[in-house]
Amino acid sequence: MSSTTKPQPTITLYRGFPGSSTYTWSPFVTKLETRLRLANLSYKCQAGSIPNAPRGKVPYVAISQPDDSIKGEKQEEPVVIADSTLIVEKLVKDEVIEEELNEGLDPVEEARDLAVRALLEDKLNFYQIHEKWIKNYYTMRSKVLDSIPWPIQIIVGLIIHRGVVKTLHGQGTGRFTDAEISVFKREVWESVNALLVAAKRGGGTTSVEEGGEGEEPFWVLGGKGPSEADTTVFGFVASTLVCASAPESQQIIRSFPVVLDYARRIHARYFPDYECWE
Repeated sequence: MSSTTKPQPTITLYRGFPGSSTYTWSPFVTKLETRLRLANLSYKCQAGSIPNAPRGKVPYVAISQPDDSIKGEKQEEPVVIADSTLIVEKLVKDEVIEEELNEGLDPVEEARDLAVRALLEDKLNFYQIHEKWIKNYYTMRSKVLDSIPWPIQIIVGLIIHRGVVKTLHGQGTGRFTDAEISVFKREVWESVNALLVAAKRGGGTTSVEEGGEGEEPFWVLGGKGPSEADTTVFGFVASTLVCASAPESQQIIRSFPVVLDYARRIHARYFPDYECWE
């Protein structure tokens, strides 16, 4: 019996930042890249831009179907999708990603996976937006708006800043003091660290002190393989550690050796072509 391999579409990932072989400051970009690499999918990186992005945010992707020169039909326009979760759902639905990471989870494990993702994406993310765009505004502005001429940077930066202030106030984070937000951030990372410590202990992996870097990854739910939660956790760890506008979050993460070990192992296994954060 002969088997045929389904041609893979061309995936162009727009990350919002120029350059390659480096992590971006966006945890959602790194989350999506991690998912693509777990699925062993190749992709191209481009900067893209917010004005051209569906839903007005990055990451977004353009998916082009393989050229069918035999039929000679006109190629369809690339499908452009935004939002890391919706992108993965589309790739799974179209069978570009053949394996669903959470397929083998029982209902309790699925709930834990969703809870971990929500803790970071719907809670920690706003604390970090506050740190980046309020406490370290000028560092963030110079990075995000680097390609824009200086006088325009000031105007666009002020527009973004006002929008962030309004969003954070409506969401609730903007109603807390800096000290209170710092406590909330540490509590989130303490919870993530507790999960990873338990997962590492249960998996019997080599400890940091014994030279764990570069060995097989361990996963946040303690299973033999990753779940969707791992793409989010790694996305937030790696992107925070390279983000110059998140010094407080970097300090918190670096105070947890197991969290660092978790990220180093995934980096070594799935991102050997990328510069590490150290």
